[in-house]
Amino acid sequence: MSNAEMDVSSDSSSENEDQEMDENKEEPEEKREVYLPGKPLEQGEELTCDPTAYVMYHQAQTSAPCLSFDVIQDALGDNRESYPLTAYVVAGTQAPQTHVNNILVMKLTNLHKTSKAEESDDEDEESDEENDEETNPKMIGALVKHQGCVNRIRSSVMNNRILAASWSELGRVNIWNLMPQIQAVESDQTLSQYNKENKQNTITPIFTFTGHSVEGFGLDWSPTMTGVLATGDCKHDIHIWNPSDSSWQVDQRPLIGHQNSVEDLQWSPNERNVLASCSVDKSIRIWDTRATPAKACMITCERAHESDVNVISWNKNEPFIVSGGDDGFLHVWDLRTFQSKTPLATFKHHTEPVTTVEWHPTDSAVFASGGDDNQIALWDLSVEKDAEAEGVEIDGVPPQLLFIHQGQKNIKELHWHKQLPGVVISTAESGFNIFRTISV
Repeated sequence: MSNAEMDVSSDSSSENEDQEMDENKEEPEEKREVYLPGKPLEQGEELTCDPTAYVMYHQAQTSAPCLSFDVIQDALGDNRESYPLTAYVVAGTQAPQTHVNNILVMKLTNLHKTSKAEESDDEDEESDEENDEETNPKMIGALVKHQGCVNRIRSSVMNNRILAASWSELGRVNIWNLMPQIQAVESDQTLSQYNKENKQNTITPIFTFTGHSVEGFGLDWSPTMTGVLATGDCKHDIHIWNPSDSSWQVDQRPLIGHQNSVEDLQWSPNERNVLASCSVDKSIRIWDTRATPAKACMITCERAHESDVNVISWNKNEPFIVSGGDDGFLHVWDLRTFQSKTPLATFKHHTEPVTTVEWHPTDSAVFASGGDDNQIALWDLSVEKDAEAEGVEIDGVPPQLLFIHQGQKNIKELHWHKQLPGVVISTAESGFNIFRTISV
C-alpha cells in the first residue's frame, strides 16, 4: 500500500516548501466489516482504511490549512492513467495571522498506486536501487505572499498563461500570473533560484478589484469566454469582469436579485453569458449577463433548500445543476423544468452542512460531495432506475451512493482532476487527500 503523507514546512527565510512523503508500512491483514458513518464503535474497535477500495490514496499537509484550492491545467496531456502520476495545484492558506498568508503553487509527483505490485511489469529493475528521494511521492511548492486569508481561489488559462483569481478576507479580489511559480516548482534548483529572487516578497497581483464592499466567496472563471470572471460577496452583490488588453473592466453595477450572501457561482459550461448563483437567502438564480443588472435574473428558485445554499455545480454535458446546503441535502435540478421548483433527485446522506460538490468532468451521471460531517461521497445517478426496479435498499443507504471516503476533518473543497481520470483531490482543516477509488 502506498498511503503517503506529505508534510510541508515553511521556512520564513527562504519560503521553501519542498516536501517529502513517507510511505506507511502495510498493516497485517485483519477481519474487517463495512462501517457506515454514524454507527457507534464498540470498546476496542477502530476504523482502518481498506487499501483494496482505492486505486491510489495519498495524504498531504501544508504549514497552514488551505481551505480553497484549484487544479491547474498542465501540458502533460489528457486521460493520463500511467502511474506514477503528476499533478499541479494552486491553493490559498488561512493562517491565524492575516499577514502570514500565502498562495501556494504545488507540484505533486510520484503518485503511485496503493499497491506497487500492480504497477507496470516493465518497470526498470534498476528502480529498486534508486533512493527514497527519487521514488517516494513528493510535493514541491512555491509561495506568493497574500494579504489576508484566501477565502477562495480559482485558476484559468488566458493567452498561454496560467492565472489565478483569489478572494481575500480583506474584501479584495486579486488576479495573479502563476507562470513564474509553475516554472519554479519544476525542480529543487529552479525553486531555490525563485526563492533567492523573491526574498523581498515583491510579487504583486496583475490586477486587483476593491469594488466589493465586503469580503466574499463566490468566484468562477467562464469556460466559454476566456478571461471573463464572476465574483460574489457576503452582502449579496455579484460583479462581472471582462478582459481588456492586459487588464479587466469590472461592471460596477452589481446583479440585482439575492437578498443575502452569495455563497457560490457557476458559469454555464456550454452557454455564453449564462451564470448560476446560490445564496444564504436559500435561493438559486440563473442569470443572463448580457442584460442590465436589474433585469439579468432569468429564473429563480426561491426556496431551493430549507437553509443556506452553500455550493452548486453545473453538469458539463447535461442541463443539470447539483446543489448542497446547510440542511445536509443534495438536490439535482433539471434546468429544463427548473421553474417547477421541484428537484430531479434529492439525497439526504450528509449529517452536517454540505460544503463542496462537483460533477465528474466526463461522466454526466457521477458527482462527488463533501461536508462538515467529514465525509466525501461519490454518487452515480445512472443506477437509480435499476436499483428501484429491483427494490434494492441496503440499511437505508441510497442505491446511487457509490463510495464513502473518510479520514479528513472539516472538509471544505474537492475537485476532480480533469486530466487524471477518476482522481479526486480534497482539502480540509487536516490537509489534502489525493485519491482514486475502485468505484469511479
